Amino acid sequence: MNTRLNIVLVEPEIPPNTGNVARLCAATGAALHLVKPLGFSIDDKHLKRAGLDYWHLLDIFLYENFAEFEEKNPVGPRYLATTKGGRSYTDVTYEPGGYLLFGKETKGLAPEILARYPETALRLPMRADARSLNLSNSVAVVVYEVLRQWGFPDLV
Repeated sequence: MNTRLNIVLVEPEIPPNTGNVARLCAATGAALHLVKPLGFSIDDKHLKRAGLDYWHLLDIFLYENFAEFEEKNPVGPRYLATTKGGRSYTDVTYEPGGYLLFGKETKGLAPEILARYPETALRLPMRADARSLNLSNSVAVVVYEVLRQWGFPDLV
């Protein structure tokens, strides 16, 4: 069984955000899953610059669409980060081998994905008049909460 943390970016659009998330994954041992379409080339210079000296530490997986991601990863809980989430990200006990899903910067996760896993839709608390946080910041906040719950395995 897969026991590592998995970060899934569904249709990310901005290369520096994905680069920052890639660096976070490399530094924490999380796997990075990218679901197409991407708003950039995987070898985009901005993407690489954000995590340039960490790429050799990164386990990255690429999928043509969300259906392929689901087909190749049939096991493991899904936790959806969305402004429409019903629970705070701190009110969840994260299971090993889980997948943290984040949507594209302009629209978030697609309604059909949210409808598929409504019980695990999470939110980061913020002011009512704030639209959302930056994607890479949101990923970092949730990743470190999961790792805190797990006792920061293999991290120094």
